Formats: sequence, structure tokens, C-alpha cells
Amino acid sequence: MQHSKRYIELKDFIQNRMRMSHVYQPVMLSALLAQNGKATSSEIASALLSKDQSQIDYYQQIVNGMVGKVLRSHHLVTKLPRQSDYYLEGYSDLNAEEVQQLISLCDEKLNHFESTHGDSVWEHRSRNRRLVSGSVRYSVFKRANFHCELCGIRADDKALEVDHIVPKSLGGADDITNYQALCYSCNASKSNRDSTDLAGSRIDYTRRVEKCLFCEAYSEREVIAENTLAYAIKDGFPVTEGHTLIIPKRHVADYFGLSTAEVSATNQLLHVIKEQLSSGDETITGFNVGMNAGQSAGQTVFHCHTHLIPRRDGDVDNPRGGVRHVVDGKGYY
Repeated sequence: MQHSKRYIELKDFIQNRMRMSHVYQPVMLSALLAQNGKATSSEIASALLSKDQSQIDYYQQIVNGMVGKVLRSHHLVTKLPRQSDYYLEGYSDLNAEEVQQLISLCDEKLNHFESTHGDSVWEHRSRNRRLVSGSVRYSVFKRANFHCELCGIRADDKALEVDHIVPKSLGGADDITNYQALCYSCNASKSNRDSTDLAGSRIDYTRRVEKCLFCEAYSEREVIAENTLAYAIKDGFPVTEGHTLIIPKRHVADYFGLSTAEVSATNQLLHVIKEQLSSGDETITGFNVGMNAGQSAGQTVFHCHTHLIPRRDGDVDNPRGGVRHVVDGKGYY
């Protein structure tokens, strides 16, 4: 039997190119295939609920914010603006037998993942707790600006979970005041005897100091990229073309005062700006990344900022030593 081009493409993606951090992708594809190539986020969430007894609105966020974006990036599904329907691209090219075969492939992928990971796939939903309602879950995530309150990763990039600040094993309550948002990796690594209130540092992220150059720069300068905790601007006195500063929004003196989430936010922007600069300028062949911490280290603005300095072949006679040149005569060895 000769298969359609779309069947071959989907089969190849499911069998060879699907990279799974959870069960979401095969479930979503299977739901679309089973419903003639069209399903609402609520219907896809219901399919996910058949594997995990949680709340519809939570899984709608998973569909819209993570798995939907992944499958759209592979040009497998589309979604019209301001509508809840998802469409499997090329579904009309598939015959009934191909649809059933692809659903079976999704089931095989799902069963393999679940058999490999065992009960750990869902244990974070039932570990010594009652189910958190969808409205409470959403409130916790919104309060955290849809970021993990430990590592700072966005909900778009990794699924968030509701964690007890004071664990149930230590008498913690099932109450929104005892909840914090963690990505599944941070939640899995957090001991059930650990009562660290990661959400308690949220108030610090709003701290600004009057007349601080970089506290004011966020509203006064052109911001070229940002996330919840940090932003990027062009250096006012660039060492090279493209010299950029990554700055935490909270007023904090230097790198060593950053929270784990702020370090993650800074690193995320460093990668974003690096890619922007590299893709837009083929003459860039390297980068210097650094910060000054303390007056003796050359710091003049005491609000942490990280320099990303593009380098090009021939911009200095001998680049050997790089940042070692901060002390005269120590660059070459």
C-alpha cells in the first residue's frame, strides 16, 4: 500500500524525531487524529486527563503554552488567533487506515515512555496531597508570573507544578498561602523535608532604588530583550559594536547577590542576545562575558550588570588572554 506524504512525515516525527519530557505530544497528536484532525484545547486537555486525573484548565495551559507550541514549531498543527481549535495540518491527506496506524504509533510512544518512567510520570500529582483545583493552580502560577520560583524557567519551556512550601510530611496545609510554583525538575529535586519558602523572595524582585542608573534605565532606555526578572540594553559606551548589558530588574549590588532565579534569567537573556547578534552579524567570531563586583574590580555602577561583548577577528592585535588583561601585564602567560 502506498502511503500519503503526510502519513510518512508524521510517522517519521513520532518514531524518530519526537523528543519527550512528558507524555503530552503523543496524547495531543492522537486526540487530533481521532477527531478528524480538529480538536479544542479543552478536548485535548480531556485526553490528557484520561492519563492523569488533574484539572482541565491546567492542561489547557499545557496545550496552549508548551506542547502546542512545540508541535506548531514542527509545522504539524496550527491554531487560529483567539480561537481554541487546533488543526492537524494535512489531516485531509490521510486515509482512515493511516489515521489508525498513527494513533497506534502515538500509543506505542506513550506506553514506552510510561513503562520506562514508571509511576514517576504522575507521582507529583498525588504525593501526600489532595488535588489542587484548577483555579487555585492558575492563581499560584499567575502570582509567580508563570515562572519557576527556584530556577526561573518559563512555563512555556517547562511545565510548572504547585509545590507545598511546608511539606505535608511536616504538617503543611493545603492552602494557597502554602503553595509555590516550581518546574517539575526543581519540584522533583526538592526534599519532602525541605520547607524553604522560595516564593517568599518574590517581594524582593520589585525593589528599585531612586536615582540608580539601571533601576531607571528599564523605563528610560530602549529595552532590546527581557524576561520576568532581567532586561537587556545596549551599552552606552560600547567596547565593540553590539556590546550589550544584561541587568536584573531588582536592585542588587553585584552578581553574588543574585537569586538562583535571577541567575537563570540572566543566562537566558545572554543566550538570546548572543543568538541575535551572531545571526545578524557574520563578522562576530567570539564573545567576552563578564561583570565587575566591587570598586577594586572596576565597578562604578553598583547595580549588577553583565557585559556581553562581541569579538571579531583582528579587533585587537593579539587577543590571547582575554579577560586576564583586567590586570596590566597579566594577560599573556
